[in-house]
Amino acid sequence: MITVAIIAIIASIALPNFARARVNANESAAISTLRNLTSAQAEFRGTGRIDIDRDGAGEFGFFGELSAGTNLRGTTEPMNPPALSASFRQIVDGRATSSGYYFTIFLPDGNGIGIAEEATGGAPAVMASDRNAADFCEIIWCAYAWPIRRGSTGNRIFFVNQMGDILTAQNNVANGGTGYSGPSGPAADAAFVSSASTNQISALIAVNSVGKDGERWVVVQ
Repeated sequence: MITVAIIAIIASIALPNFARARVNANESAAISTLRNLTSAQAEFRGTGRIDIDRDGAGEFGFFGELSAGTNLRGTTEPMNPPALSASFRQIVDGRATSSGYYFTIFLPDGNGIGIAEEATGGAPAVMASDRNAADFCEIIWCAYAWPIRRGSTGNRIFFVNQMGDILTAQNNVANGGTGYSGPSGPAADAAFVSSASTNQISALIAVNSVGKDGERWVVVQ
């Protein structure tokens, strides 16, 4: 009985510590993934493999395009070699998954409104012929990462765009935040200033201030 009691006490101490360690590890992995994505986007744009308006300036891409999981928009072939790992070729409902987190990329349409990736990866067909969208896709993109199960696989949400600074928010429902968890993730404009138009990703981001989703976004240190 004494042995069982000791084991129970040890377990009650160890399990919460293990859970916290797992959350911290997943959050660190999400930050690393977004940093890698930033580098991949810069490399991808620099190759000029997507140039819908044929002006000599490359455009940013979605996960499917970056990982060679789908054909590059406006072409009939995938990126070779890919700019991202093959692990990002598996896109479900427009989301990639890795280390307990969902990831999604938004690219702008012709009005600077964020457009999500196709359900199985790659760009919506309309973007392959939209020259106004091409102009925006040469200069802006954004991405979010949020936990598959808040409190279990992660707590914080993360954001990055073409500027390269990673922002984080706490999923703080009590203070007006959305509390992202599971398949329902941030809208395109979540981390942008509250005065931005709906789903506008060409607006200012909410650095050290409250975004459109009610979360307070701060730069990851």
